[in-house]
Amino acid sequence: MKLFLLFTIAIGLTGCFFGKSSEIKRAEKILQAFQCKNVESNQLAPSSMSNFYQQTLAVNKEKASTYIEQYENGEDLFDIPLDEVVQQKYQLYKQACQALGGISTFKEPIDINVTK
Repeated sequence: MKLFLLFTIAIGLTGCFFGKSSEIKRAEKILQAFQCKNVESNQLAPSSMSNFYQQTLAVNKEKASTYIEQYENGEDLFDIPLDEVVQQKYQLYKQACQALGGISTFKEPIDINVTK
């Protein structure tokens, strides 16, 4: 009975480990898409809106990378998968990039359900 219990626990922990590992990989793939091209900050007219969008770019990318790092350290911060949280931050990043007249380098939608 004890052997069966230990076996069950080991299988459960292994499943959790690989599940988290694939979430981290998907989140890191999304993080690579956080690139805003064709925006020259020195050519932007200084305004509160352009400052807001520039800060939005920086904050969302930083938060996404911090979430990934914390998740790798064993902290479980959210009730939803990490890659979905990073995807939400990417959407905010992409909107700010577009508002500044830039384009995201990733041209197709990111499918977080694909395991590669």
